Amino acid sequence: MAQFDVHRNPNSATAKRIPFLVNVQSDLLDGLATRVVVPLARPDVIGNKPAHYLNPMFEVSGKTVVMLTPEMAGVPVKHLGQLVGNLMDRRVDIVRALDVVLSGV
Repeated sequence: MAQFDVHRNPNSATAKRIPFLVNVQSDLLDGLATRVVVPLARPDVIGNKPAHYLNPMFEVSGKTVVMLTPEMAGVPVKHLGQLVGNLMDRRVDIVRALDVVLSGV
């Protein structure tokens, strides 16, 4: 499981609103039983008005999704759904969004 891997959200109660989760945890912590993930939601979840740096938008499996950075959480690996892609090519945008949450810049 690699950093920036994107998984389907297996939670049937939230999967329509949040179809994917992106793993933002460093590969150096791969031995842990949990991963820090950020929800990737449909844009209408935030009123189609993402904050420029806080909520980057991506294309995943043919769907446009927005990163709900302030909603990041630790999730047991066994609760992650099917791997559907990787956003390593958008690393700068993801790390910038995390920096906004963690340090305000």
